[in-house]
Formats: sequence, C-alpha cells, structure tokens
Amino acid sequence: MSTITFRADEDVDRALADLTSGDRDRSQVIREAILAAWRARRDEQVRAEAEAIANDPDDIAEARAVLSDMESLRAW
Repeated sequence: MSTITFRADEDVDRALADLTSGDRDRSQVIREAILAAWRARRDEQVRAEAEAIANDPDDIAEARAVLSDMESLRAW
C-alpha cells in the first residue's frame, strides 16, 4: 500500500470536511473517490467501444444479413 500526498484547495477541503463528518476518515473517503473515478472512466471506455461497434458499417451489414436469414427460416 502506498501513501499519497496532495495539495487540496478550499473546495476540496470543504468537501472532505463534509464527507468525513460521519464514520469515514479522510483516507477512506479519498480511496472511495479514486475508485469511483476509475470505475466511471472504465464505464465510459466500455460505452465508447460499444458505440464504435454499434456504428461499424460491416457489423451492421452482417447483423442485417443474419436477421434476414433467420426471417427466411422462420417462414417455413
């Protein structure tokens, strides 16, 4: 486990004071914030990849072809 030192501005100091007013200490709040930011970034990357795949002309054409083939099989 590592130790991190950073300079907090007034807004961050106020936020930390508010977030640590309960049972959580500063380290716990900071760990949670880092993990939340990491998850949000990962989610955005996955969303961007999904959009790229969904907008890929070759994939769209293939999906339409498969649906067409399935429709012709269903008609039997």
